[in-house]
Amino acid sequence: MTRGDIVAAARAWAGTPYHHQASLKGVGCDCLGLVRGVWREVVGPETEMPPAYSPDWAEALKRETLIEAARRHFGEIALEEAGAGDVVIFRLHRAAMAKHAAILTGANRMIHAWSGHAVVETSLSGWWSRRAAAGFRFPGLEREDLDGAAEPRPETL
Repeated sequence: MTRGDIVAAARAWAGTPYHHQASLKGVGCDCLGLVRGVWREVVGPETEMPPAYSPDWAEALKRETLIEAARRHFGEIALEEAGAGDVVIFRLHRAAMAKHAAILTGANRMIHAWSGHAVVETSLSGWWSRRAAAGFRFPGLEREDLDGAAEPRPETL
C-alpha cells in the first residue's frame, strides 16, 4: 500500500452523500464512515465496529473517544509529519472533544464528509489547521513517495 493508494481510495468517495453513522461509498457516510471505508479498501476488514453514536457523543462521554479509537488502529504521528494519505482528527471548537476526521490528499488538501455536504476534497485552510488535534498513519504504509497520485487538485467546494 502506498500513499497514492490511500488518496485514490479516498477520492473515489467524492460525492457520497452525508449520512450520520453510514459507511457505504456512493450511498452515504459521515467522516468516520469515510475513514472506515478507505480502511476496508486499502487495509482489509475492520477489526472494530464503532457503537451507535449521537452528534454529541464525545461531549456526553467526556472522553477523546475518536482519538482513543484511532490510537488502537493507526500509528500516531506528529501533526507536522502528516502528509497525503494520513488521517487528521479535529476539534470543531477550541475546548471541545475531537470528533471530526479527514484524510489528507496533498499539500494543504483534505477529503472529508461534513454534515449537510457530500464527501468533498477541499483546502486545509487556516480554520481547519488551527483545529487539528492529532495525526495518524495507516498501518502497513510501505512507501513514502506519492507515486504522483496525491498531487493537489482544484478545490471542489
